[in-house]
Amino acid sequence: MLKNRSLKRFLTCALAALLLAVSIAGCGSKSSGGQIDGSGVKVFFSTLTLDDFKTLVMNSVIDAGAKSGVTVDVGAPCESVDEQVNQIRDAVAKGYDAIICNPVDTDTALQLEVTAGDTPILFTNSQPDAAYLKADKYMYVGSYEIDAGTMQAEYVWNKLGKPSSLNIVLFQGQPGHPAAINRTKAVKKYFKNAGVNANFVFNDTAYWDTQKACDEFKLFLKTGQPYDCVICNNDSMALGVVQAMNELGIDPQSVPVVGIDATVDGCKSILENGMQFTVYQSAVGQGQSCIEAAIALAKKGTCKDVQYVTEDGLYVWVPFAPVDKSNAASIN
Repeated sequence: MLKNRSLKRFLTCALAALLLAVSIAGCGSKSSGGQIDGSGVKVFFSTLTLDDFKTLVMNSVIDAGAKSGVTVDVGAPCESVDEQVNQIRDAVAKGYDAIICNPVDTDTALQLEVTAGDTPILFTNSQPDAAYLKADKYMYVGSYEIDAGTMQAEYVWNKLGKPSSLNIVLFQGQPGHPAAINRTKAVKKYFKNAGVNANFVFNDTAYWDTQKACDEFKLFLKTGQPYDCVICNNDSMALGVVQAMNELGIDPQSVPVVGIDATVDGCKSILENGMQFTVYQSAVGQGQSCIEAAIALAKKGTCKDVQYVTEDGLYVWVPFAPVDKSNAASIN
């Protein structure tokens, strides 16, 4: 079983997240119980090249800003660190109260902070190392990736009847990406703590991509190795596995195929007997929390009263929520 401390944290987060999945307002609700007044606050949003989820977060920031009276200006997606540094330098010169930043490279967080000077940065989507964070100055707004991987592993283990050993196919996202690293670590740690002999018969990256996962899963099947489940760092790769199964005449319900993000296509797949489980990552909740934190920093100089902020003031963790056939229809 999980260690007591880890179990307590997981159950607490899972309960909060489940409430969010049942009531869509849960994750993005404000601690004040109503819309926070952000009139007069100016925020600049800087991002790298967009994908589906990054676009959702960006649009959620824009929408939450509009509802709160915050002026949100969005820079063109950056393809290099130099572009992002120049963008942030320009935002500082124009007097923005806060910068919301999806960094091109998390290893350059310090460079971005030096450029920002006294202007606070709220990193989102890609998490810098804790060494680069500072309470009420350089913070990270997102979801705690360890919880997502833990939820996946718990679902699979329970679904299969809590076996003492498992043959696991694991598809990871982009190498070096914090989400891919932490989601994978969480899966492995859960099985280790549960005393499961986890044999990873395939463990490689498909770069978050559906077709890559489809092609790689077909190659894996040619090895003839047995497998009990397929765990993917995101829904796109899980959908690729389901696609490969369908093309090869394998019933996707024969083993658990699980993802993360609860995308529209991922939830549809669950309802149509493809994937069996995913984890909801609320782009809406993350966008709202970014705006709430920006308002707090601009008007109070602190995020200590912001919903989901950690005790050390470095993070705002928007809860993940488990999704299976029982609630997939209510997510998107």
